[in-house]
Amino acid sequence: MPSRTTLPRPAPGTAKWWVIGTLGVAAGVAIAVWFGISSTVGLASFTTTGYKVLDDQSVRVTFELNRPAGKPTTCTIQALARDFATVGSIDVTYPPPPAGTGSLTTTETVTLRTTSRAVTGEVKTCS
Repeated sequence: MPSRTTLPRPAPGTAKWWVIGTLGVAAGVAIAVWFGISSTVGLASFTTTGYKVLDDQSVRVTFELNRPAGKPTTCTIQALARDFATVGSIDVTYPPPPAGTGSLTTTETVTLRTTSRAVTGEVKTCS
């Protein structure tokens, strides 16, 4: 019959440090998640869904906008040239959703004039 080998016992007092370390890591993760969620609640969000260069002087940008309740939302839409230079930009303000409806997601289309031919259009920010 083979003999059993026993593993050495951990030094006294090391188990509590494993527990303290595990709890510390769990608390750190919980705090990071809380800060991440709380910093985005109530903010506008957007997704650029398309663009069309109409001519050398204009571009049309389409995007989905999720507006939070209670405050207007201002979005900056820009057109970029081949070298990524901004050739057109406009700020558009959208009213808050009707009272009692919460946040509202809409599809918006904005046509902006450019100083030269654009190759793309995008929503830069919404706040």
